[in-house]
Amino acid sequence: MYLKHFNKARDQLNNALELNRHDLTYMMLGKIHLLEGEVDKAIEVYKKAVEFSPENTDLLTALGLLYLQTGDYQKAFEHLGNALTYDPGNYKATLAAGSMMQAHGDFDVALSKYKVVAGAVPESPPLWNNIGMCFFGKKKYVAAISCLKRANYLAPFDWKILYNLGLVHLTMQQYASAFHFLSAAISFQPKMGELYMLLAVALTNLEDIENAKCSYEQAVALDKCNPLINLNYAVLLYNQGDKEGALSQYQEMERRVSAAKESSAPDFDPEMVEVAQKMGAALQVGESLVWTKPSKESKSKQRAAVSGKSSSSQQPLGSNQALGQAMSSAAGYGKTMQLPSGAGTPALPAKRPSLPLEPEQDLETSPEESSAPAGDVEQGKEEHRSQQGVE
Repeated sequence: MYLKHFNKARDQLNNALELNRHDLTYMMLGKIHLLEGEVDKAIEVYKKAVEFSPENTDLLTALGLLYLQTGDYQKAFEHLGNALTYDPGNYKATLAAGSMMQAHGDFDVALSKYKVVAGAVPESPPLWNNIGMCFFGKKKYVAAISCLKRANYLAPFDWKILYNLGLVHLTMQQYASAFHFLSAAISFQPKMGELYMLLAVALTNLEDIENAKCSYEQAVALDKCNPLINLNYAVLLYNQGDKEGALSQYQEMERRVSAAKESSAPDFDPEMVEVAQKMGAALQVGESLVWTKPSKESKSKQRAAVSGKSSSSQQPLGSNQALGQAMSSAAGYGKTMQLPSGAGTPALPAKRPSLPLEPEQDLETSPEESSAPAGDVEQGKEEHRSQQGVE
């Protein structure tokens, strides 16, 4: 396995199970499937392992984390609960349970769980990442940054922690610091479109329009699904007087929204819908039929951003910045994040980004959030969403 000869390792482990079933054999076989990105097969292996050894808390926790990453919260809760029943001091299960509560906005309950975990593993990067995101959801930004900085000190190469630091600094309108952390995150995760979108937002607020455009172009090239990138880019181009380019991005955004509606039933943020409708009116294309009217309970208020470079004939479009959500799985993550935008910048995704769980060699998950989303964040009078991590 350590030589990366996964096929041979899998064959030998299957032979071993035929001769004599053992907990460790199941664990290693499941780990090989995870290393190969076969999450479903890993779940099947762990299910058989739990049937063979129903009181093994490591197996129960590993299976619960995998269910958490795939979005099956009911089964995740069941297996993590069983693990805690047999071993109340199991910090991995406790951390995952706290992450689930955090994902549903119960920040105080989640923090109480993390307090228990801190006694067992005080130097855990995922723990401090999640604590920081809890404070972020409670709109205690200074405390959030303090905890995230500690997580970053313990795991300086974890791009998810750097991503969260970038989000918090964007929310606090500290754009130079946001640029620093987002650039660092991109150096570790250069293929993630949302990171370039966030970077473009920071650059826009730093009045580096040319580089912001380059960053948006890179985001559009890397991410073929997220309509928020195109919407944000369209707003930037419109505010710079490029109505033709803005229209092109707006039409691409509509195409992506239509494709998303055909494949699933996405939950678009009301603010994003409002900005898209205003953008359509400004470009004289009317309100797009792909959008539904935002609910009156929209939590964020829209405001026009003033741009000194806008022509007198067109008012700059702007919206309060929203942070997006990225759901993750054991071997990878799915993306749907929203980003904050700056003066005269665009609107963003509707849900909170969460960090992936990636069981490591000892069956711990990577320093990110359990595949559950983190909390809301408010910039000025608006709400933003964040990410969290689970070990």
